[in-house]
Amino acid sequence: MSHTSVAGNAGNGAAAVRERRRPFGTEDWWAVAVGLFAIVVAYALFASGGSIKTLAVAPARWSDFGALAHDFAAHAGNYLALFAAFAVVFSIAIAALGLPVVRFILGFAVVFVVSALIFALGAWSQASRYNLEPPLIALALGLIVSNVFAVPAWLAPALRVEFYIKVGIVLLGATLPLTLIVWAGPVAIGQATIVSLATFFVIYGVARALKIDQRFAAVLGVGGAVCGVSAAIAIAGAVRARREQASVAITLVVVWAIVMVFALPALSRALGLPTGVAGAWIGTSEFADAAGIAAAQAYGDFARHTAGAVAGAPDASLQAFVLMKVVGRDIWIGIWAFVLAIVATTRWDREEGAEVEAKTSAKEIWTRFPKFVIGFVIASALVTWVASHYTLAEYRSVVTPAFVAPIVALRTWAFTFCFLSIGLTTRFGALSSTGLKPLAAFTAGVVVNVAIGYALSVHVFAPYWLTLGQ
Repeated sequence: MSHTSVAGNAGNGAAAVRERRRPFGTEDWWAVAVGLFAIVVAYALFASGGSIKTLAVAPARWSDFGALAHDFAAHAGNYLALFAAFAVVFSIAIAALGLPVVRFILGFAVVFVVSALIFALGAWSQASRYNLEPPLIALALGLIVSNVFAVPAWLAPALRVEFYIKVGIVLLGATLPLTLIVWAGPVAIGQATIVSLATFFVIYGVARALKIDQRFAAVLGVGGAVCGVSAAIAIAGAVRARREQASVAITLVVVWAIVMVFALPALSRALGLPTGVAGAWIGTSEFADAAGIAAAQAYGDFARHTAGAVAGAPDASLQAFVLMKVVGRDIWIGIWAFVLAIVATTRWDREEGAEVEAKTSAKEIWTRFPKFVIGFVIASALVTWVASHYTLAEYRSVVTPAFVAPIVALRTWAFTFCFLSIGLTTRFGALSSTGLKPLAAFTAGVVVNVAIGYALSVHVFAPYWLTLGQ
């Protein structure tokens, strides 16, 4: 799935196992619960004539600091209410996962305040001129702080990258009608299948040619072919790779994901790609959900703030990314885990003279399946049902401002928390431990991934992505 810290990755697999065993659910399911709770509350208020617009606060466009200060002062109560709402709901999930709630709230207060300042910078009237899009600002700021200064340990409990991004994706479902998923989903799955297979076999083949262990090669291959960190952890467990091998794969995923979060929007802009096409390319070629969403949202913001610079609806970039990455590629985690677990237990273990302790079952797919995708589909279905009661004109004039737009604002906050956390938990120094052979194998997959993704998005399936959001 998405991104996690490079530092301390060796313990991620064990941590994931411990979290799955918690009596009060997993991070995936709590992200689904939090996202759907927000949507249900928003709809209940909308149906009764109200709205959660008072919570959906963000700085207005400004050109001088006096205007910015006045805007913050005028909406101080809204910001405090939004912080309290996030803190309470998130803390319930944090407590259920057995994590330190007080430490989380203290750290989250800092994350929230910095995120608000990032929003303010993005609302500057000259922001688009200098490419100061909030997702990229959050990521860049976090990277600078974490690699130049020491991030205090008390802040760590609030840097919940995976949790924030999963909540954001569930909320994102409320902005993508189910009809859009049904229409473009098969295209996304088809494109994702081509990319997943091609990238995996290139990385695996190059790794084996470089004499890299077959289990390690499989972890590298799926890490590049599907969705990065979660895929690497899942496959390492499925094929029984060593913990340090999963750590190296995660490091490579993180580094390339960060490179792509800046490179893909810049290349798309230089090529003048329409928003839907660019979003599909980003969804095909990024290695982490969080980084990809930052890239897609930044490109959409560029289209929104510079009218006419690129074709397509601004939201189409993020919609295409989600269809490609969440609907198309992420479902391959369970498939690859299931297939490679069978290969490892029936072939590799026997070749190495190991005993086969247990049979692989179809339940492996469900175990590895990213559960937040279910929340995303439920949210999409709910909004589709709501939209069915209105004409298109009524939906745009009534439903969107009072129901959908506030959810979009909450989604943007969740994504910003995530992007900032990514930067604050990434240490480039860890790359030195990866070695040249794994780097060479993974980079070969990057080249193939980007090239095939471009060809499929810009040429083969362009008719679908061009009309997305229209």
